[in-house]
Amino acid sequence: MDVPLLADQKCSECPIRHRAVCARCDSDELVQLDAMKYYRTYEVGQTITWAGDEMGFVGSVVRGVATLSNTLEDGRTQMVGLLLPSDFVGRPGRSTSPYDITAVSEVTLCCFRRGPFERLMATTPHIGERLLDMTLDELDAAREWMLVLGRKTAREKIASLLTIIARREAAIGMLPVTGEVTVTLPLTREAMADYLGLTLETVSRQISALKRDGVIRLEGQRRIVVPDIHALIAEAGDDVDGGMIA
Repeated sequence: MDVPLLADQKCSECPIRHRAVCARCDSDELVQLDAMKYYRTYEVGQTITWAGDEMGFVGSVVRGVATLSNTLEDGRTQMVGLLLPSDFVGRPGRSTSPYDITAVSEVTLCCFRRGPFERLMATTPHIGERLLDMTLDELDAAREWMLVLGRKTAREKIASLLTIIARREAAIGMLPVTGEVTVTLPLTREAMADYLGLTLETVSRQISALKRDGVIRLEGQRRIVVPDIHALIAEAGDDVDGGMIA
């Protein structure tokens, strides 16, 4: 979502205001968050933090996409998650990151200094409650992704990823996920292959097959038009409510 950001942008005007950790905050609480926030922008490929690094901030992804990765002792890496707009970065009460976090598109973070944010959490139930909800949603998403990786076919994996991105973009824009939907892919095909546990050739072949069957249309390298979102959901093996089809 291309939203211009200003250094002095107010929380009440933020494009992720109704999905982020501050979603339940009242006007007085937003004033306190305004006083402790600052923006950081990361270029494509730039590391936001390495696993084990000290993090002096927590924050929300305002725009762009980052990956969460783990690295084994022999140097092998595995992408274990994505951070999309409105997702929370860092953990209150934990000073280090358990993952490598890398920008895969230009990423803008709304950062809060860790100490003041943790103190505000202690006195502002709205923030703690919202963060708990987001954490539980993240747990549900991780369990769903285990199903995608473990049980779905390559075609279903591609369709599932596109569906997840479409739903998130619609939620940020507060739009219904119905009819024709346009999705901007945040990942290269190489990154998609890594995330889905597929080869690059398989990703390209399945995207071409979805295009040939009329499930998607391609507009450039990253822009995908979904003529009927329910058809894409069906390709993912999910029902229209997001659950698995029996």
